[in-house]
Amino acid sequence: MDYERFKEGFQDALKAELAVRGADVELTARRVDKMNESYDAITVRPTDSSIGVNISVEKAFAAYENGTPIPEIAEHFADAVEKGFRESPQVDLESLSDYEQMKSKLSMEVVSAEKNAELLESVPHERMEDMAVVYRFVLDQTDSGNGTILVTNQLLDQYGITKEQLRADAMENAPEIRPSEIRGMSEVMSELAPGMIPEVAPEDEQMFVATVPDKIHGAGVIAYPNFMEDAAEKMGGDFFVLPSSIHEVLLVKDNGQMTAKELENMVKEVNATQVEPADQLTDHVYHYDSQNHIFELADKYEERQREAEHEAVDKDSVLGDLKEKKQEIAKKDPAKDAATKAATKKHETSL
Repeated sequence: MDYERFKEGFQDALKAELAVRGADVELTARRVDKMNESYDAITVRPTDSSIGVNISVEKAFAAYENGTPIPEIAEHFADAVEKGFRESPQVDLESLSDYEQMKSKLSMEVVSAEKNAELLESVPHERMEDMAVVYRFVLDQTDSGNGTILVTNQLLDQYGITKEQLRADAMENAPEIRPSEIRGMSEVMSELAPGMIPEVAPEDEQMFVATVPDKIHGAGVIAYPNFMEDAAEKMGGDFFVLPSSIHEVLLVKDNGQMTAKELENMVKEVNATQVEPADQLTDHVYHYDSQNHIFELADKYEERQREAEHEAVDKDSVLGDLKEKKQEIAKKDPAKDAATKAATKKHETSL
């Protein structure tokens, strides 16, 4: 059975399974575009609700190709739908249409600008090197995470506000409702494997994890006001930023122990082998210059350093040439110099 025939048959089977369970629902096939991923979905929505649950047809088809019968797949996804209904955040549509009520729920996240280029055309955002800062309303928290709504250009138009106002409100509110956390890697690992990780003194920590308390979309903390300055104080100076995932970033002291290239190779390998595509941020490494307060791609930072070194060499070369010239003049034979002056004066007198 090909994909299109499966999709039709699966939707019918899912609808029948939910009907047997007494669910009064509507099913709609559509394309879902989310940050970092797009997929064919069947949206299942209770007839008395505006909130639905999206089921990935592609995942269902993968199960079918692995030999699972359609009725069994339908049962599995019906369970997922019922769980989604139970954990769906409570949305007050009247509040949702009132920006003054919603702005207190504003948060920020960072995503890959390249991977999400098409979706970003309809979403207010700010560039942060090759990443994009986007904004979400955080709704009720459930056992499976936060219910959120991505702020789109259409929502901005409905609210009658500018992108600048949205950003200003998010910069003020996000650190309040989702404060940043910066913790040493050894501390984080000790929680995951108690008693297995040697204790490391805070001043000896080389790597830190930055995220938010619930660890969901926590990489957005790098866009918070004063985050870089606060991190630099904790790190004791310059540091690299590794995009571990959209949920957290790693901060590594720039103390000469690792180069940007080595760190970037590490990021690429981890993304390729351990991070789900939907959770990946970028393959690049960033750097914060604590003296000049510059956040940039690590490649740009190293290029700035090379240019500064060349300028310093050129300056030293010019100063050296001037010094040598001065020394040459000072070393000229005083007697010969006096004779030259006398001859010149005599010549002037004879004229």
